[in-house]
This record gives sequence, structure tokens and C-alpha cells, in this order.
Amino acid sequence: MAENNIPGEGAENDSRGGDTAEKVVHINRCAKVVKGGRRFSFSALVVAGDRQGRVGLGFGKANEVADAIKKATEASRKAMVKVVLNNNTIPHEVLGEHGGGRIMLKPASPGTGIIAGGGARAVLEAVGVRDVIGKSFGSSNHANVVKATMQALSALRPRDEILRARGKEIKERKAL
Repeated sequence: MAENNIPGEGAENDSRGGDTAEKVVHINRCAKVVKGGRRFSFSALVVAGDRQGRVGLGFGKANEVADAIKKATEASRKAMVKVVLNNNTIPHEVLGEHGGGRIMLKPASPGTGIIAGGGARAVLEAVGVRDVIGKSFGSSNHANVVKATMQALSALRPRDEILRARGKEIKERKAL
């Protein structure tokens, strides 16, 4: 059994890629009233990441929960993007927005853990961040929070790139 496929966690799946972790963020049930009663359909929001700096999100709809999760997982694997990380945290503070959802992410010292809730936590775990502080503002809609977190992570840049853009020279740090 894979180490991150722990019984009881349920939403994580590590079956296909072997190195990809998927997390089901939200499942929504929708009802359509027809002549014979109600017809239910389901949509699933899934985040997939390799815990090495790559993460993607997918949204799938189907008449069965399992099919919706399967579609969302495939979409999230196809939509993976590379994220800049600094050891086990992010390089700088960043704000992300999507729709009514806004999120602020701040780097944290080692041992802090992931202080973020809901969809943001799922994205940060999947990308491989271990120490970060996050605060969600505005909408609590799962899809908007996840997309805002993805937008914030894609806006991250490494330290040397920022210094080069400012015209500063990069100094080598000497070990003590």
C-alpha cells in the first residue's frame, strides 16, 4: 500500500501515476425534476499534484459520483502547472483572486505546517508546500478558492528573477 493512500483518508488516491496525489475537494449534487421524480447528477472538484512543485485542478460532471471523480482526476492531471518553491515554503507573500474568492499566502518558518483551510489546503498539500500561512477572503465557494490559490501559486517568482528585474546583482551567501 502506498504511504499516502491511508485508509480513512478516502479522498486521496495514488493508483495510476505512482507519484501523483489526488484530493477530492468538493462533490456537488444537482437535481433535475422530471416526470418520474428527480434525476441526480454530480460534479467533482479534484486537485492533483506530485508534491514536487507541480499541481493541477480538474472539474468533472457525470450521473455517478465515481465517474465525476474519474473525469475530474483526468482533467487535473492534464492541467498540471509548475510552481516555484523555496525549500518547503513559498518564496514570498502573494495574493490570488478568482471571481469572488481571494487568498493571501505567506511563507512560514520550518515546522509551522500548512495553516490554511478547505480548498487552499488541498492545493498546498498537493504542490508539496509544508510551511505556509494562508487566509481566504471573500467567497467561500470551493471552486473559486481553489482557482484563486492556483493563480496565487502561479504568480510566485524565484528570488534571483526578482532581483534581476530590479537591476540588482545577486550576491553569493557565505557559509558560517
